[in-house]
Amino acid sequence: MGASLALPQPSRAQANAAAATATAGKLVLVVGDSLSAEYGLTRGTGWVALLEARLAQKKVAARVVNASISGDTTSGGRSRLPQLLKQHRPAVVVLELGGNDALRGLPLNTSRDNLAQMARSAKAAGAKVLVLGMQVPPNYGRQYSDQFFAVFGNVAKAEGTALVPFMLKGVADGPQAAEMFQPDRIHPKAEAHPLILDNVWPALEPLLR
Repeated sequence: MGASLALPQPSRAQANAAAATATAGKLVLVVGDSLSAEYGLTRGTGWVALLEARLAQKKVAARVVNASISGDTTSGGRSRLPQLLKQHRPAVVVLELGGNDALRGLPLNTSRDNLAQMARSAKAAGAKVLVLGMQVPPNYGRQYSDQFFAVFGNVAKAEGTALVPFMLKGVADGPQAAEMFQPDRIHPKAEAHPLILDNVWPALEPLLR
């Protein structure tokens, strides 16, 4: 028998980093626009901040990084995502983008391709993916509205991701919809964000098991 090989022992810094990662649990990366970036809201009242509180309340070993930027499009998210994946190594990536594509009249095929590529990149990095769907107001026309709404479901189906069909369900289409939005009629008020979280949670929670 030959002499046994001595395996290098991890440094104290490496051990501490590993322990910190284990304690922190899984990381949820939210890549979105103003709907997730607390536009016009007091910090800590948006649905992403409420998600952090719910995770703690339910004793789910997970933390959240909110990488949302007001005004961002699917193209912007696609360009930012590789570095975010490298930096944070998330277990779950939540894609909340597309609304600004519609506001700017960008081609639906471009939005779809960007979202699909983001989903593929996240999966290749070992993350599960949740796509948050969006609808546009009726004044965009029925055909465009239907085609835009279908983009999110089509991406989720093609890429095998989880899906929230309409993240503003009960907010934009509820009986008191007008009272749920800020004066610009685009961004929900703080009181709407618990409803948004309630829409997101049933699809997100299974990904954290």
